[in-house]
Amino acid sequence: MYKILTLNNISAAGLGHLPRESYEVASEIQHPDAILLRSFNMHELDIAPTVKAIGRAGAGVNNIPVERMSKAGIPVFNAPGANANAVKELVIAGMLMGARNLCQGWDFARNLEGDDTEIHRQVETGKKTFVGVELPGKTLGVVGLGAIGVQVANGALALGMNVIGLDPGITVQRAWEVSSQVRKAASIEELLMNSDFVTFHVPLVDATRRMINEDRLKLIRDNAIILNFSRNGVVDDAAVVAAIDTGKVYAYVCDFPSNLLKNHPRVIALPHLGASTHEAEENCAVMVVEQVRDFLEHGNVRNSVNFPELFMPRNGAFRVAIANENVPNMLGQISTCMADAGLNILDMLNKSRGELAYTLIDVDAPPGPECLERMAAIKGVLNVRAL
Repeated sequence: MYKILTLNNISAAGLGHLPRESYEVASEIQHPDAILLRSFNMHELDIAPTVKAIGRAGAGVNNIPVERMSKAGIPVFNAPGANANAVKELVIAGMLMGARNLCQGWDFARNLEGDDTEIHRQVETGKKTFVGVELPGKTLGVVGLGAIGVQVANGALALGMNVIGLDPGITVQRAWEVSSQVRKAASIEELLMNSDFVTFHVPLVDATRRMINEDRLKLIRDNAIILNFSRNGVVDDAAVVAAIDTGKVYAYVCDFPSNLLKNHPRVIALPHLGASTHEAEENCAVMVVEQVRDFLEHGNVRNSVNFPELFMPRNGAFRVAIANENVPNMLGQISTCMADAGLNILDMLNKSRGELAYTLIDVDAPPGPECLERMAAIKGVLNVRAL
């Protein structure tokens, strides 16, 4: 029986993929085999030594101590692309809200007073304050062409916009998905100088922190609209507000309210709604649950942020999964342990990712405790499981 600890409410559509006869799922559980969460901050959490995997029902993993998990040989799974459509729709809505002054106009209309005749008079007098621009012909700069960025770029093209994209690390899969009409930017500076709208779809790491700052805002087109539905911290909020106040930037639309932003007349700060649709929550839960289950039962790794991608069909009933530091002669030492235990290797797959390596080995007989203990004692081995 596998035990799963949930740190947030996980969609029933996802938990339904865990068979009740072999999985126990609860928000309070002792000795869990895996942890499922959404936004819970795990950085100060004492993680039980029984934990073998962590699954985040979403894309970002800033709330998970990934480096600590890597040192313990524990994969962290996420659900890239499962919420892409939800975020794409909100980005497009954000462009429309910013370009047409919809929130400001709505606020104006809600505060009208008098009888209907007086309200109609005020509308005709006041509507000129909210004149906006249309999207066709404008250029959208997309920073980050992952699952979300690609959908945003393709969606903007469908609206008649020009699109310029920046992603030095774009994957082959995403390159196939993005339209050939998306023009490639060589740098963030080039993108800013050529964009009327700029949207960010990148993780928050050292290289992306305050990617939009005071110096780069000097390069942006006049009256540009900036959108941030990725991570708080990618945009220097104070610098953007200052640029709005000087007339350089027209509007800022983001998903991260603060005291600085929430009451500014040219800022639309939403309450972190990017992935807040029923469909996205279900998609993320189903995706991450299936990945965690496949890892627990078969050792396969799909969509891990710290482990290498690795899938091997079963060749026999007995399998060993080993996580280790990516150092020389590791496979030789593991194979020697297998041979000394009289085990015949039927199939083996090994991959590495940075400082971490992972191996699946199918053998012709169950590995005994002594064999597993010898492998676990190898210097650099982080985790050994018999499946």
